Amino acid sequence: MEKRNQAAKLIIGAVVVIIAVLFLAGVVSRHEIKYKSTPLSRDDIAYRQVEAPAATSADGTITASDWKAIYPDIVVSWGKNAENEEVVDYLDLDPYLKGDEGIYEGYGFAKDYGSARGHNYTLTDVAKTKRPHGMANCLTCKTPNFTKLVNDEGVSAYSRPFDEVYAQITENGGETVSCYTCHANNPGNGTQPKDNLTVTHSYITKALGDQIGTIDPGILACGQCHIEYYFNPETKETTMPHSSVEAMTPEATYDYFTEIGFSDWTQESTGAKMLKVQHPEMETVLLGKHAGMLNCADCHMPVEQNPTTQNIYHSHKLVSPLEDKSLLANCLICHKELGAKTIDDMIAFVKNIQSRITAEETRVGNLLLDFKHALAAANRSGTWEEEKLDEIRELYRKAQWFFDFCYVENSEGAHNSELATRCLNTAEELINQGMALLNAE
Repeated sequence: MEKRNQAAKLIIGAVVVIIAVLFLAGVVSRHEIKYKSTPLSRDDIAYRQVEAPAATSADGTITASDWKAIYPDIVVSWGKNAENEEVVDYLDLDPYLKGDEGIYEGYGFAKDYGSARGHNYTLTDVAKTKRPHGMANCLTCKTPNFTKLVNDEGVSAYSRPFDEVYAQITENGGETVSCYTCHANNPGNGTQPKDNLTVTHSYITKALGDQIGTIDPGILACGQCHIEYYFNPETKETTMPHSSVEAMTPEATYDYFTEIGFSDWTQESTGAKMLKVQHPEMETVLLGKHAGMLNCADCHMPVEQNPTTQNIYHSHKLVSPLEDKSLLANCLICHKELGAKTIDDMIAFVKNIQSRITAEETRVGNLLLDFKHALAAANRSGTWEEEKLDEIRELYRKAQWFFDFCYVENSEGAHNSELATRCLNTAEELINQGMALLNAE
């Protein structure tokens, strides 16, 4: 449990990373404010009017190194994400996921599934994963150079061979998630954080259309990558299954996949056509209470001041709020009404949510594993009518979907505890329905 919560803390910081980097690349200028011992706020940041530097990369993306002379504090803080290098193996932590016996049987996550770490490792990690990646679409959120390739070349870039494109990027000095991801090549001359953010992933604008203006840019920035997605079976392009916030619920998304007849894989032992949720942080946040008050930077990017130059800036080292008292102070504004009077109270409040959700995940995950084994036995027996098995397979597929929607969302319930609880309760109800049908014969 403690390891899982540790992993969650690391991931919470990384889970909202893209939005973070997006949210405020327009960091600070030299400021006449004296170094403050009281908490700094976004209002203390003075945005500069600057010219973008010349791109030194082969594909025209302006890199963090290019920006360093203009925004030194931001670039240095972004580099500190390399300090987040710990990886927890979820397959060892939660054996009900693992191998042919686990609920991910037949899919890559049954072979390799570890916690996220700092975004400085995205290219390294995608290259060494044991999960197969034949096409370049696996690079979608791993490097701004692939984002630029898609923007320049179009949808055909997604179906190019992974090894070919990976080599092209790394051999030409490609970056991991970086400035271009959230800001394109824009210099950050806006007067508000939202003015300095850019949605660079075309599948977001394609899916949301005019609805994109209804979402806080700070959430949308990180949400470019921290979303549920799938690869279009025909074009292989990364695709969002939503066209509005209202369509982001786990119920609506499941119905979307059912209507288009989509499945990620067919599980051999059960014969069920399965879905694998990715990491629906944006959906989870937008469907909860926090989205109306906070964005990702508010919770994961503290405002800091360089004590030598007095520059005030949003740190781009993405952290868990549990690790930063100034971020937790934002939480206390509302949570004092719920009984959290101090920072320590706030930490205990969040940890209690995460412990409760983690325990429920473990319990429901093992129930799902029992359901899988029972369905597999019925499938092997040869005594069941296929129509009846399909009815039970549908309950199993749906239970897995709701369980996964909670399990793979990286906050362990902290972003939206009500949704996490609803997903796990729904999964358990579906498991009980399926087991009742199996036991009735």
